[in-house]
Amino acid sequence: MLYKYDFYEKLFRAVTKVARKVVRVIYEPKIIKVLADPVRREILRQLRDEPQTQTQLAGKLNLTKPSMRHHLQLLRKARLIRIARTKVESHGILQKYYEPTSNLFIEDFEKTPPHLQKYFLQFHIERLRGMLSVFQLIGKKRGEPVKVTSDELKELAEEIATQMAKIGKKYEKTGATMNRETLLITIYSEALKEVMTGSRWKDFLI
Repeated sequence: MLYKYDFYEKLFRAVTKVARKVVRVIYEPKIIKVLADPVRREILRQLRDEPQTQTQLAGKLNLTKPSMRHHLQLLRKARLIRIARTKVESHGILQKYYEPTSNLFIEDFEKTPPHLQKYFLQFHIERLRGMLSVFQLIGKKRGEPVKVTSDELKELAEEIATQMAKIGKKYEKTGATMNRETLLITIYSEALKEVMTGSRWKDFLI
């Protein structure tokens, strides 16, 4: 029995020698659907800093082990997570520690099913509100407040969402060492800059 565990542990280690990707752009609608689930997004968030087991994740997210197993199976099938290492415990059970396959996942907004676009779009709207709040503070010092309607905010968010995949693609094969948050801010800023150079938004923040 232990020999079998040793075999699988060596196999897992060999597979996980491949370095984690910096960015992965998701084009497949089925995988985008997996990524859209709030629970699975939280699992990915929990795994960012260190690999964890099914039991550890189930405890942190207050889920049953069967439910957590289901989510992990979907994430593995979609190649969003992988086994980072294994450990045979004293009672002979092989514990698997999971980690994301990429530091940052970006969905291709144009390939996202229409009923899921609203879900992802809300993330971009919230990020834009945060950025526009900073511009608002700067504007107050200059006496020029930022003025934006709900429709404009939604339209701008849609254009940025579309640009994110295009910008993210450039980083897929890079050896960038930025952490996830710095990377996300960098790509988002480049996407915003790209959108702002268009005639529709060129004078928006001027």
